[in-house]
Amino acid sequence: MHRDAQRKVYDLMAPKLYHTCKRYLKSEEEIEEVIADAFFTIFTKLDQLKESKAFEAWARKIAVNICLLTLKRKVNFNIYIEDMARSAEPSEMHDTGLEEEDLLNLLTYLPEGCRTVFNLFAIEGFSHKEIAVMLNISEGTSKSQLNASRSKLKELVNNVYYQNEKNSHGKSR
Repeated sequence: MHRDAQRKVYDLMAPKLYHTCKRYLKSEEEIEEVIADAFFTIFTKLDQLKESKAFEAWARKIAVNICLLTLKRKVNFNIYIEDMARSAEPSEMHDTGLEEEDLLNLLTYLPEGCRTVFNLFAIEGFSHKEIAVMLNISEGTSKSQLNASRSKLKELVNNVYYQNEKNSHGKSR
């Protein structure tokens, strides 16, 4: 692949892969490293792509897999949710309504195990069986992490979003 063609692919895909990686990783350094590794893999294994229409999904899958490898090195996905320290609460959100970006921002406040399972299940569409294999955990642990992430997200939405909404409405009365 020629350098200018690689540059065009990079310019098109880097923001999309960044957004995907941001759902899994908090550290900008880790995200940048994963994106670099992903593009190395994309460019060196491009001949393995069977259908050019599937390029974006294929590239995203590569980035997700590298994110998972990064997380597996530092996260014990088998930790029981009750044993984890509570995450910090977000300080503020937009008062204009809960948008997709707001919800994705709230994901950053979940413990890494919960956030990873939520992303894989709710956003990427993997089954609990597939997630269990990917993360080397039981299906029950995957389900437990998903339930914990949903509960925590609901709590965050209620505490941050609806509390802000109630406070802004309460002031006008």
